[in-house]
Amino acid sequence: MAREVVIKKWGNSMGVLLPKKLIEKENLKENDKVFIEIVKKADLSDIFGTIKNRKITGQEFKNIVKEGWLK
Repeated sequence: MAREVVIKKWGNSMGVLLPKKLIEKENLKENDKVFIEIVKKADLSDIFGTIKNRKITGQEFKNIVKEGWLK
């Protein structure tokens, strides 16, 4: 089950808190071993930087993308 969690500093270490509902659903107990896959959330703001401050319609965006394709 995928869950978004936040890394917190605990002393000299870091860790994550698992939501209670997840613990109950998976019947997790103290000292259980679990497998965690780390996937850092992407920041896509730079990719869409050319239009992020403009309000345009979907059709206007499609026209911008298609410029040059039909020439």
